[in-house]
Amino acid sequence: MAIGCAVDRAGSVCVYDTDGRFLFSRSGTLHNFTGSSVSVRRDSTVFVYDDNGYFLYSRHC
Repeated sequence: MAIGCAVDRAGSVCVYDTDGRFLFSRSGTLHNFTGSSVSVRRDSTVFVYDDNGYFLYSRHC
């Protein structure tokens, strides 16, 4: 399922598909998103998740 939108909400990032259905949320602030991944920043680390909410990798920044 493709990611249509990702928004910051009260200390977490909510991710929705292209039809507006909720997919998942993760704590942190939104860094970036594409149709297949979401980047969430927590402190000095960016965590990247796929369109199912599974962790892919992280980067210290």
